[in-house]
Amino acid sequence: MEVYKTISELRAGISLKEDVFGKTKYPIMRKDTELTLEHIDVLQAFGVKRVKVEERVTQKDIPESEKNSSVNAEDILDNLPVSMYQLRKEYNEAVRSYKKEFSYWRAGQRPDVPKVRGFIIPLLEKFIKQKRMLTMLNDFSNAEEYIYHHSVAVGILAAAISSQMGYEKGDALQLGLAGALADCGMAKIPPAILEKTAFLTKEEYNEVKKHTLFSVKMIQDTPLLRQDMKLAILQHHERLDGSGYPRGEKMDTISVFSQILAVADVFHAMTSERLYRLKQSPYKVIEMIKEEEFGKFDIKVVEALHRLVGNLSIGTRVKLTDGEVGEIMFIHRDTPLRPMIKKESDGTIIDLATHRSIAISKIIE
Repeated sequence: MEVYKTISELRAGISLKEDVFGKTKYPIMRKDTELTLEHIDVLQAFGVKRVKVEERVTQKDIPESEKNSSVNAEDILDNLPVSMYQLRKEYNEAVRSYKKEFSYWRAGQRPDVPKVRGFIIPLLEKFIKQKRMLTMLNDFSNAEEYIYHHSVAVGILAAAISSQMGYEKGDALQLGLAGALADCGMAKIPPAILEKTAFLTKEEYNEVKKHTLFSVKMIQDTPLLRQDMKLAILQHHERLDGSGYPRGEKMDTISVFSQILAVADVFHAMTSERLYRLKQSPYKVIEMIKEEEFGKFDIKVVEALHRLVGNLSIGTRVKLTDGEVGEIMFIHRDTPLRPMIKKESDGTIIDLATHRSIAISKIIE
């Protein structure tokens, strides 16, 4: 339920339903921020009088007259945010199921798409609702089972990005399923290459590049994926500047769904720990995709990802890549991923816009 509340009526756990301005040109807090006590203190400090919020309904908030009504109670409780623990448990179950299916594909079986759909779609739906959990996907993964985590995570990210871009739920779930199956062709790549703990040779990399063709061939007969989704699987390693594979496609010949899969794929790959390198900060990776990889990805897709996982606000507690913990004090308009941070250890303020070797590692809930 969306209502306006005065600052004195706020409590931790309430979500903002519109951007908040504190006599400032730019928002001091963004829509969908889940308030903490520190956020409420910042609102008071900026002289904000009232804000539009959405209150969460809990079991104790349900009237006694409705508690015996299974329809009313279930409808309300279905909209409750799931706990991180429960969501991670369901995510791990999906990874285990995917790993089992992958072993069948290695043995020569075609993907049982209805089965994959059965354990992927419910997870996609939960992550689309719980977008703040997306920043934790790289923490869920591990290097030894990366390929299974990667496929599940790419599906989740693709569904969330397409939803953020305004696509209908059906399109988002279709693309999420396509994302989960995009690397099924990896089952045809020799395990010695996939499990190698060093960088691949040129010959080995050329073998890996065949996986998009294998993936499309393995799922081409399923009626559960539309043709545009099958094309997205084929093209998810293509780049707008023609530097991708398997065909070196350029610009308009690459579909927007392919681009969404491409951004989801590279973001999770760069933020996850691999056998041959450490993971990188999600915020630094978004910055790298925007700057160092400029021209390769659809900027609308990258901006949607930015809004999903990199939408920072004043008052948020963060951990930096050097281990320091601090609070966001100011966000630069031109470099929003590099705000000014007040360190908790000594109270000094560090401007990440000038200290480029340091970045935000993660938000502290």
